[in-house]
Amino acid sequence: MKLKLPEIYFTTRSYAVTAALVLVYLLGFLNIFFYHLANILLLLFLLVFALDIFILFRNKNGIKAKRITGAKLSNGDENIISIQIENYFAFKTHITLIDELPIQFQIRNFERKIISESGKENFIRYSLRPVQRGEYHFGAIRVFVASAIKLIERRFSFEQGTMLPVYPSFIQMRKYELLAIHNRLTSGGIKKIRRIGQTAEFDQIKEYVAGDDIRSVNWKATARRDRLMVNKYQDEKSQPVYCLVDMGRNMKMPFEQMALLDYAINASLVISNIAHIKNDKPGLITFTHQIHSHIAAERRNSQMKRIIETLYNQQTNYTESDFERLYTHVKRAVNQRSLLLLFTNFESLSSLKRQLKYLKQIAKQHLLVVIFFENTELKTVLTKNAENTFDIYYKTIAEKFELEKRLIIKELTACGIQSIYTSPQNLSINTINKYLELKARGLV
Repeated sequence: MKLKLPEIYFTTRSYAVTAALVLVYLLGFLNIFFYHLANILLLLFLLVFALDIFILFRNKNGIKAKRITGAKLSNGDENIISIQIENYFAFKTHITLIDELPIQFQIRNFERKIISESGKENFIRYSLRPVQRGEYHFGAIRVFVASAIKLIERRFSFEQGTMLPVYPSFIQMRKYELLAIHNRLTSGGIKKIRRIGQTAEFDQIKEYVAGDDIRSVNWKATARRDRLMVNKYQDEKSQPVYCLVDMGRNMKMPFEQMALLDYAINASLVISNIAHIKNDKPGLITFTHQIHSHIAAERRNSQMKRIIETLYNQQTNYTESDFERLYTHVKRAVNQRSLLLLFTNFESLSSLKRQLKYLKQIAKQHLLVVIFFENTELKTVLTKNAENTFDIYYKTIAEKFELEKRLIIKELTACGIQSIYTSPQNLSINTINKYLELKARGLV
């Protein structure tokens, strides 16, 4: 921390007293008594003013402050920021705190006021919700301190130029990670899905114990060992799960100040981590008119770190997406049959049909799930009662767009392509549900 030179600021009380003295001096033109009274009051004011300066500047390091944050911020989440303030003055102080927030938040009036006892430590906490990835530069922490006299404030400045990167939503990732580790995903909104059929692979032969499935009895091993033996199975593991993130112009649409692309990036991080926990192999492909990044599906320990760093650094100018190039790349680079979760957005049936031939080719070799977004603004229009001609017009147009979305789902189903139609805020939950459903059905 670097402490700047102290500065003096006049308080509103100083201006009020000054205005009162000027008024008394003006009255002195009418009566000599007010003139002498004004001189006495001015002398008292100067003495008290000097005393206030003395007690505030007697202690060179009367206040210390520092910002307490993590190493990075989580995109789309409320991030808690704490300011620790230590009062080394010998008296109770009135503190006004101004934290210079990054320009991306456009908050120009951030201010907190507290009263701090001598020798005490205080914490001021607030939250920030970034809506785009990148570097966020904090300015200085400005602490204005006043004594009980409150004629002046002394300014302290701390922590100049702190930079925090905003990463894809690791808070959301950790939330579902903890639920998955403790097998409590249902408490996070994830459906409990019954496993259908036998999609396990052989593990070992062991002695039968109460509760084992009688259908798994190995009669040959039982005859050899002269006691009941059963086959033990484990879930199929190490299946490739790729997130294909469309970074084209159709992903620029905002929802609650955050672009659909960033929702897709957050969900890709969450589902990749869940797949990693479930012993599958997460991978990543991002594209627009070209392939921006490709992380091959692997099970190594550093895989999630590679994915989160790659997602953080994705940059796009929202050009038109080239699904033909995506198909060519997947055909060349993804050799093993995989689950492909394609995060994109189709607003009309015609926009889907332009890309459908490439999606059908991809679905021949892999299990493809197309994930696209519900326009929640349309839902608001559809549920609102029409009160005039304009409302009827808007509602008719909204119903047309909603019909287009339903036709998209129908067209994808007819082509044997799985789909998820979801609102942005439910994207992660619905994607995890689909992943678990496909595993339970033995499709992946």
